[in-house]
Amino acid sequence: MAAADRERENRAEPRAPRFRLDQPRVPRTKLLPDYDPEAFGRLSERIARFLGTGRFIVWMTVVIILWVVWNIAAPDHLRFDEYPFIFLTLMLSLQASYAAPLILLAQNRQDDRDRVNLEQDRKQNERSIADTEYLTREIASLRMGLGEVATRDWIRSELQDLVKELEEQRIGHHSESRVVFPSEGSRGSDVGDR
Repeated sequence: MAAADRERENRAEPRAPRFRLDQPRVPRTKLLPDYDPEAFGRLSERIARFLGTGRFIVWMTVVIILWVVWNIAAPDHLRFDEYPFIFLTLMLSLQASYAAPLILLAQNRQDDRDRVNLEQDRKQNERSIADTEYLTREIASLRMGLGEVATRDWIRSELQDLVKELEEQRIGHHSESRVVFPSEGSRGSDVGDR
């Protein structure tokens, strides 16, 4: 019976391979070439930075002047763009059509960096505010605790009051000739003081 099952399996259509979830998938072949978006972004930022400089304006002006002078002053058989300068217009349009997206790409990348920096600054500010609030609560609790602590001035004033009181008692006792320790006195017994 097992031989018959094996024979049926061999005659059946081949099954699709089972996918294993514990192994990574095999990458598909791509029709388009791969490129590093970060490298392209860095290149576009460099181009956009160059397009925004005075050097680019000067070079562009020099090229346009040479183009116009060449196509006006050169012999007819060496001219490549006659008076309405259609080819020059096409070249400037082509340059502008590439410059605008490159500048926008560079601005988008800068916006992303600014957004990340802003988020980091916001988190830092939140931590600073939390630290400041904590320190404020600690200072308030220390002030409340210090309200109950004896300060040097308070102890000094209390000691001065005690000294005055003792002096008053001593002056009052001399007039009465009272003995501080009655057991040492003439009675000889301190039973009454207990």
